[in-house]
Amino acid sequence: MAFDRLEAMRAFCRIVEVGSFTRAADSLNVAKTTISGQIQGLESLLSVKLLHRTTRRVTPTTDGAAYYQRARAVLEDIDELEMSVSQIRSEARGRVRVDMPSPVGTCLIIPSLSDFSALHPNIQLDIGCSERVVDLVQEGIDCAFRGGPVTDQELVCRSVGQMHFCLCASPAYLSNINPILKPGDLLEHRYLGFTFPGSGKQLTAVLQNGDKSFAIDQMPAMRFNHGGAYITAGLTGLGIVSVPLAEANPHLRSGRLVEVLPDWTLGSMPISLVYPYSRHLSARVRVFVDWAAALMANDSNWKLNS
Repeated sequence: MAFDRLEAMRAFCRIVEVGSFTRAADSLNVAKTTISGQIQGLESLLSVKLLHRTTRRVTPTTDGAAYYQRARAVLEDIDELEMSVSQIRSEARGRVRVDMPSPVGTCLIIPSLSDFSALHPNIQLDIGCSERVVDLVQEGIDCAFRGGPVTDQELVCRSVGQMHFCLCASPAYLSNINPILKPGDLLEHRYLGFTFPGSGKQLTAVLQNGDKSFAIDQMPAMRFNHGGAYITAGLTGLGIVSVPLAEANPHLRSGRLVEVLPDWTLGSMPISLVYPYSRHLSARVRVFVDWAAALMANDSNWKLNS
């Protein structure tokens, strides 16, 4: 098979970005042996060592780091050229890797994916759903929904919505306790906490009523770090939970959950779409970003200032 210099350049750049031959091969959907052969061919062509290899990580040499910067710019120019002559906006194709919090995926994006596929049948989506904050460059993610403030200066950040929360419990739990008439009454009851994987930071729920506010900062009876497990704990009567309104709504309608202190509202979490500054935003990624942003903006559970 003839040596393809451009494909070898793409493989090299991916290895530098993710720090691993295996992860690079997975993200490019090629065999690890193919990646290894491409790098050997590239190093032979250039007569220079591009990568340091250890059992734990692969890093660029001094020459490799310099080559990466120029190669990445060349590849982005080629992608831009191809877009400009192929009307790729209407024919977007290829794989898009996207990550999102579980509630965004299960309650908003996934139920509408058939519509996206009908509009863009040549785009294949790899979707990750979790409460973990992913490293987009290291993990080969094209774009991600991110909850809360975005402080990473390496990311382009587009504000697209809000995750609204609801304080609720199961009828079984509420039937066995004294009525909750004011926020202070929560101190006498079982409040279940949620902690974010990775950081271990606990979600602080703040109730609001006009100019009055009440932070629920009591010691939780239990803590959970998975959204599905957390709402299941509420459904089974383990205590009071602060869950995304989009997740709670079906259970509120069915009566499996009951809103607690309905005259008070919980604060919301800003939701952004992010992608790396360093990565060219291809047409296939852009059409997904635009579609997902519009989807969120038109949904009362997620839209800004609803």
